[in-house]
Amino acid sequence: MKTDAALLQEIDGLTLEPGSVAFWWLGQLGYVVKIRKTLFYFDPFLAPSPHRTVPPLLDPDEITHADWVFGSHDHGDHIDPYATPRIAEASPQARFVCSQAAAWHVRELGVPKERIVALDDGRTVREGDLTITAIPAAHEFLDRDTELGYPYLGYIIEMDGVCVYHAGDTCRYEGQLERLARWSLDVAFMPINGRDAERLARNCIGNMVYQEAVDLAGALKPRLTVPGHYEMFKNNSENPQLFADYMGLKYPHLDYWIGQHGTAIIVPPR
Repeated sequence: MKTDAALLQEIDGLTLEPGSVAFWWLGQLGYVVKIRKTLFYFDPFLAPSPHRTVPPLLDPDEITHADWVFGSHDHGDHIDPYATPRIAEASPQARFVCSQAAAWHVRELGVPKERIVALDDGRTVREGDLTITAIPAAHEFLDRDTELGYPYLGYIIEMDGVCVYHAGDTCRYEGQLERLARWSLDVAFMPINGRDAERLARNCIGNMVYQEAVDLAGALKPRLTVPGHYEMFKNNSENPQLFADYMGLKYPHLDYWIGQHGTAIIVPPR
């Protein structure tokens, strides 16, 4: 597992052939994704905390190369109030993608309005051959504000013939599969920490259980499924081996990745 300067050097130094994608797991549902030379940071949770079981892999003040920073929803382990302003300062070229509902908070954290891309259900942003599309997420509930839209989002990024889905924190919901079925996914990042009454009672809002994540992967058939959000907090975790066992039995033809933080994973071209 690489961290700090060694990890940043690896990310910068990795050369990818056309049509391939690389990623590094930062912990929780945070990933660095590289397509060609473009770097996407999804839900980078880098704040120091005694409650973390995995220490921050990067110092946000040292992240000078980010092109796009995504926040799936306005919880501190997804739009990190510690990391967000520091990345914005260190990477002045980066733009910050979030829901319309979260845009005000991202601005409060010091990100200039012109660098914020606020999305909602089905809204697409295009820049060159990059396309970013927002997908609603049901973080325990499929909430929606009549003015601001869905506060919880997932994202589809398409670039260089590569298609990546970051689900954000979500449960399964009616219409989700139909929204996603039009894409042929190379990589899908999904939470598997689940939900239950005890956690909901203490306002720990839930996500897919591992079986639901496996079945969503079985329906979408990504080239690689990556479970996450299972290891950061002791009181909100899951055993990823359960995901692996269920996937192996039910969809043995599908590939998945479970591994170490800060490790480069390369998905070759189709």
